[in-house]
Amino acid sequence: MKALVIGLGSMGRRRVRCLRQLGADSIEGFDARADRRAQAAQEYGIAVREQLAGEDLRAFDVVVISTPPDAHHTAIAWAIAAGKPCFVEASVIRDPLPALAEQAKARGVLVAPSCTLRFHSAIREITQIVHSRRYGKVCNFSYHCGQYLPDWHPWEKVSDYYVSNPLTGGAREIVPFELTWMVDAFGWPQQVQGTKMRTADVGAPIDDTYAALLRFDGFVGTLVVDVVARQAVRKLTLNFERASLSWDWDSGVVRVWEAEPGRLVELHQPKTVAHAGYHQNIGEAMYVAEIAAFLAAAQGRGAFPHSLQDDIRVLSLLEQIETP
Repeated sequence: MKALVIGLGSMGRRRVRCLRQLGADSIEGFDARADRRAQAAQEYGIAVREQLAGEDLRAFDVVVISTPPDAHHTAIAWAIAAGKPCFVEASVIRDPLPALAEQAKARGVLVAPSCTLRFHSAIREITQIVHSRRYGKVCNFSYHCGQYLPDWHPWEKVSDYYVSNPLTGGAREIVPFELTWMVDAFGWPQQVQGTKMRTADVGAPIDDTYAALLRFDGFVGTLVVDVVARQAVRKLTLNFERASLSWDWDSGVVRVWEAEPGRLVELHQPKTVAHAGYHQNIGEAMYVAEIAAFLAAAQGRGAFPHSLQDDIRVLSLLEQIETP
């Protein structure tokens, strides 16, 4: 399999590692920045390109798009025109994705938007519990994802990459990243209300905190996302008719208090290994599993779990949260 990775920043290099682990025999990369090309070539020994045009994609079997979000649409259009299945990192800008979705459908080209957290073992377990209805219906949930933006890329200034752009800002990007797994677990909300604001100086003129109230069929949920939390956190509290569930990203354990027997059940998750320089909880396994699912779909061995149409719908939810 011959793979092209467009964009060799942090995520692009991670996708190179994923492809290599999954046995891709030929990987090339492109980035407009010479330093990123040099780093990828040095670390992974891949061939790198200084220039790239749409017709160049015809030489590859699959394409991975790891550019900043505001450049996704150009590379997606190239992949569709070349008839090549492509994987796209988490998006944050809806337009012009609807038009690209129509083009991809007309030409029968797979576009697989990232849905990384669906491959996280704890989230998979939580989703299975919700879908099983073993504890009755969901009553409510609250979820908080907090990070500190300068910690994302300690090796460079926040102002030097896309998270400093208000349109692709760090907090704004995380909202659909989280919603992508939430709509899989809980379904699509019927009503969304939200707010956003800048609460601190994180090195960029962006809204750093988002809060949303999600109304579903018979239950409600809250989502808070921020990039001002000095200690990274992902915490979920989920109440069912006959149980209460809690999950803390740091613990590696999903805890369920079962009301009727009156007992606490602990579902321990497998330990994962993080790449050097990353937080210990950001293991590589979910990223590898995601690319494996993409390659399987590209080879006709199953459907990728998140479609471009789904991604457009998630990004519409983001826009609703931002609407006063």
